[in-house]
Amino acid sequence: MPRDLHPRLLRGFVATAETLHFGRAAERLYVAQQALSRDVRTLEGLLGDTLFVRTTRSVELTPAGQRLLPRARRLLALHDEILAEAGAGAAARPLLLDLNSDVTGPDLTADRVLQRARAAWPEGELLARFHGGLAAAAAELLAHRLDASFGRFAGLPAPVRGQLAQLPVRLERISVMMADTHPLARRPVLRPAELAGHPVDICAGNPATTEWADLGARLLREHGLAAAEPYVPPVGLDETARYLARHGDPMLTTVGGPKIPGSVNVPLVEPVPLCLVSLVHRPGERHPGLRALAAAADELGTAESWLSRPAGSWLPPADAELVAAAQNTAPASGG
Repeated sequence: MPRDLHPRLLRGFVATAETLHFGRAAERLYVAQQALSRDVRTLEGLLGDTLFVRTTRSVELTPAGQRLLPRARRLLALHDEILAEAGAGAAARPLLLDLNSDVTGPDLTADRVLQRARAAWPEGELLARFHGGLAAAAAELLAHRLDASFGRFAGLPAPVRGQLAQLPVRLERISVMMADTHPLARRPVLRPAELAGHPVDICAGNPATTEWADLGARLLREHGLAAAEPYVPPVGLDETARYLARHGDPMLTTVGGPKIPGSVNVPLVEPVPLCLVSLVHRPGERHPGLRALAAAADELGTAESWLSRPAGSWLPPADAELVAAAQNTAPASGG
């Protein structure tokens, strides 16, 4: 075999050979289906053989794939045995997780997944930090100073997305938060058209959350609304309360967040804007803490239909494609 044959390529091949389904194999490995397909093509190129026959309805092993499968399993078993003996401490190290927020709340996705994972994996340690933005967390992931984060993966630059993997977790409903003295504060819900004449704060002044500002800009542009001037962002509940009272602009956020003193959180409807939150990590990461997080996200998502898109909702096409890939269905429209 070529000297530079990475075990990740063999692991992707074996998972696909055992499931005969790229989507289910990607779920087993906690990687994006596109990344798995790319790895299989890379392996085929290195070996100079086609390993799978792919059609729109089925995936089958070729004779070359059938010959490779038992040898790949033996090689991976030896690889894992060496790591278990020489690096037992690595698996036991804490997993460092960024919750993509500087506040916590009873229904925030990352908080709930973390709590469920900690309960299911009590022997391990999941260390949470609160950096407050996937754009910033992505740089930490690529520098190996962070193991996982949550956030809007589709809003990252393409070169960054190409170096990371993601697992869709939840479609969160978007709302606006404002001081309780704002003229719109007494509305139970708001339609985007009702925000006309009220510039919306999309956190454009925060370089750590450019993925969120991108979502906000798309939403406002599609509905003919204006963005507020970018300000230096607040940190923490009290500072956010002062910020809202001082600047007066409705701030784009999500339903179910923490209660900010002196503020209200009003859901947007007709359409219901959505934000896809993903669990983001480096490709090939096999830390047991990541498996615990992915399992917790799957359990919560299945029980509460986290990836079900409500009728009359709005979601950018790139985000819709990620949901569709996870569910092995055709992408929904962006409007």
